Amino acid sequence: MVLIMTATQVRLCERLKRLGFSRANQIKLYGAQFELVGDPLVMGDNVVFVDAIEQKSRQLRRVRIPLNIVRMATDQTADGYAA
Repeated sequence: MVLIMTATQVRLCERLKRLGFSRANQIKLYGAQFELVGDPLVMGDNVVFVDAIEQKSRQLRRVRIPLNIVRMATDQTADGYAA
């Protein structure tokens, strides 16, 4: 499956990567520790996932990035803010 993103979605993904949601980073979400194996994927309005391996079970999961983080990145992208 080929995922085609708009310029706005690409900017959102870039901002999320700068916030730490990029390949090879480790994050804690939803009470679990994950190692990210992919970059953010925009699936719809305010719906962004990232592929990750849960450290406890070692299973590959597609984890939704919390809405408050997506909104923060969206707001900063719209304002032209760059870290």
